[in-house]
Amino acid sequence: MKTILVIEDEQIIRESISDLLEIEGFSVINAELGNKGIQMAQEYLPDLILCDVNMPDVDGYHVLSTLRQNPIAETIPFIFLTAKGTKSDLRYGMNLGADDYLIKPCTAEELLEAIASRFARHELFRTQSQQQLETLRNNIALFLPHELHTPLNGILLFSEILMGEYESINRSEILEIAEGIHSSADRLYRLIQNFLCYAQLEIAAHDPDRRAALCAGETFSGEAQIAEIAARLAQQANRSADLSLKLQKANLRMSDIRLQKIMEELISNAFKFSQPGTVVEISSRLMEQNFIVRIVDCGRGMAPEQIANLGAYMQFDRRFYEQQGSGLGLIIAKRMLELHGGELAIESVVGQQTTVQATIPLALDDEKWSAA
Repeated sequence: MKTILVIEDEQIIRESISDLLEIEGFSVINAELGNKGIQMAQEYLPDLILCDVNMPDVDGYHVLSTLRQNPIAETIPFIFLTAKGTKSDLRYGMNLGADDYLIKPCTAEELLEAIASRFARHELFRTQSQQQLETLRNNIALFLPHELHTPLNGILLFSEILMGEYESINRSEILEIAEGIHSSADRLYRLIQNFLCYAQLEIAAHDPDRRAALCAGETFSGEAQIAEIAARLAQQANRSADLSLKLQKANLRMSDIRLQKIMEELISNAFKFSQPGTVVEISSRLMEQNFIVRIVDCGRGMAPEQIANLGAYMQFDRRFYEQQGSGLGLIIAKRMLELHGGELAIESVVGQQTTVQATIPLALDDEKWSAA
């Protein structure tokens, strides 16, 4: 049986709604004031809240904003009941996070339809969340052990050879073994750093203080840093001739460390998933208060559903393409851009071309110049 909390200061309306809901098979709890409603919502965690806007102590907007700041109660469906039905009132309530807005007096059918609609949507959201969680679990179970074991096995194998045959190995072979150990260790280190980075970003998304610390800093001459990163990655991939740069000058509202991480993940993917001899073009432009970086490659591309399902620990078509990495790179870049007020957009034609667009806020001085 679903529980509904009714927050309404007028006794007749409150009792009428409660009687109707009980007849329809709901469990009902009541609060005659806003503060009492907040307390009961946090204590009982109802399946849905019906709340009046105008009340003697605090209004319904205060009730909603308070509950939306509580991680335990923030997802409870919330419907306003009010005699105020102007467009601005409705917009204000919806901007605060209300799920619906009913104008009093409303009919029993309207009220029940609104409740049924909210429950249906909430159930759909819950089902989708469960599916995403299950996908995440499967990806971790399938790919994470492999990604950790592969470099670790390399370190163990090379070190065992070195220990078991050190008396007969010549200097050139020792150097080759040392390079193998270093390469495996570097891969393992980068993998662990990505996991830690992703965890930090997820925590910062729900912690204002951590988010402020993470988003502090600026990068002067951001285009120069992007060019340096691109040149370095192109050289590492033996594809310096494939790199095309068309970058505008800009100072960015993002630390150079964060910018470096985002660009390394996006640019390395462009080289990793495209063939040598094809161009990787990196360009930029200023638009309003943002610096738009476009990275275009002519690789295998991504299907629309793959872009829509972009998530952590996800590697697409792993069964058909052998590739290194945990699939964290894109989601780290996406999360980091979003925390800074930017965004990541991907357009792709499978087997032909992929365009990744990173939107980065300009530093304050550059914002004024761009606006002018």
